[in-house]
Amino acid sequence: MIRPIQANDASRISELLAQMGYPNTESFMSSKISKFLKDENECSLVYEESGKVLGFISMHFIPQIAVEGDFARISYLVVDENTRGKNIGKKLLDYCEKLAVERDCDRIELHSNFTREAAHRFYFREGFEDVPKYLVKYLKK
Repeated sequence: MIRPIQANDASRISELLAQMGYPNTESFMSSKISKFLKDENECSLVYEESGKVLGFISMHFIPQIAVEGDFARISYLVVDENTRGKNIGKKLLDYCEKLAVERDCDRIELHSNFTREAAHRFYFREGFEDVPKYLVKYLKK
């Protein structure tokens, strides 16, 4: 049910991202997936049932020089809006947590827009904590 993302998942991933508020990713999705497949510190997985991708997660492993453990960062976790509430997100998150432990990560981080209140409730149930102060410098406007 959970497998690595493949190049032929590009269209479906774009559909799922559109549900999350990221429209118009079709033109670059194939090249992004191709890039991720070559990066050993990138882990993008899909949840598939009966041949249909119902969710996906993208996680990055980030080495740390000043502390013993590394960390993982989830950049996207989305489950098809028609199948939410069926533990698909939890299964993807649990799978990634296992991979992070295997890679000697001592934590998983993520950024979630303040408007995604349902997502926040999910993450809090899964043991995430709110850690204030997230700083960004945008390089392209």
